[in-house]
Amino acid sequence: MKTAHDPRHIKRREIVKELFAESYFKQERRDDIVVKILRNKKRLDKKIEESAPEWPIDKLNRIDLAILRLAVYELEQKEAPPKVIIDEAVELAKEFGSDNSASFINGVLGTIYKHD
Repeated sequence: MKTAHDPRHIKRREIVKELFAESYFKQERRDDIVVKILRNKKRLDKKIEESAPEWPIDKLNRIDLAILRLAVYELEQKEAPPKVIIDEAVELAKEFGSDNSASFINGVLGTIYKHD
């Protein structure tokens, strides 16, 4: 992350917020990337579950899950370097998640990156 004002970081923040809101109620208006992530939710969740088997999807903190879904989707798209995607996800976890979110997300994404 270059700065908190980086347009890519701001966009990721908005996507995470939309994914988080979607976990509670269906949203009327969604970003195109959010729609694509939700269309692929089962596949993305399967990767997350395989990389963190002790944490079933329904037991994950919803904000952590939103961050993970975005990051796993971005890793699959290969439009940014994996280390940038993981670093951005960790920064989002520090901003929105609990005290343990950043290390948890880093571990899950590191595992996914190694196995893909």
